[in-house]
Amino acid sequence: MANTAQARKRARQNERRRLHNRALRSQYRTAVKKVRRAIASGDKAAAQAAFQESMSVIDRIADKKIVHKNKAARHKSRLSAAIKAMG
Repeated sequence: MANTAQARKRARQNERRRLHNRALRSQYRTAVKKVRRAIASGDKAAAQAAFQESMSVIDRIADKKIVHKNKAARHKSRLSAAIKAMG
């Protein structure tokens, strides 16, 4: 356990940040899954709409460094390629 007031405050702040980051990471994963489900359904228009919605979520969370920017770019690229392959 933390011994100083500063360390106790740091522990409180870290816990709050951890929970907030976990919520954002979950939001990111949900956005990716939503697009994957739309692709699996076979409806290209719905998949493109879901992809457009999830792009801002993916970018926003990558900007906050919750996930690495390259991971976000990889997901966007692969989802986009999957949608293009639906044609």
